[in-house]
Amino acid sequence: MPRYEGWIERAKSSLELAQAKIIQHIYYEDLCYQSQQAAEKALKGLLICYGVEPEFTHNIEILLRKIKMITDIPENIKEAAQLTVYAVQTRYPGEYEEVTKEEYEKSIQIAESCLDWVEKKIRENKKSPSRNFPPPADLC
Repeated sequence: MPRYEGWIERAKSSLELAQAKIIQHIYYEDLCYQSQQAAEKALKGLLICYGVEPEFTHNIEILLRKIKMITDIPENIKEAAQLTVYAVQTRYPGEYEEVTKEEYEKSIQIAESCLDWVEKKIRENKKSPSRNFPPPADLC
């Protein structure tokens, strides 16, 4: 299996965890963290597919900037940057407002859209090998 496929599989796993049934001791914050992880892993998988080694970061905006240098990004996918807050700030008890059900549902929608878009881009890349070009030197 190509390395990027492992990232996509892990993104799917994180998305399924994010969609877990709410029971007594599960917080929306924890599920939103999994939404963030799904988007992050999907975007890292796309970068790897394009031949770019992703940074060790949870900041989705950084990943999107690298991808933007390779391909156009739809507006709804740019929303994934909103998920970065769930990567660190809400993972531990602290000074933040509880995540609402609406915010949680939005995080799922964003993560699903991101994963769908990444899988579409990977399929396009596999159909047109000429699109799989070496990245500019400043991306590496």
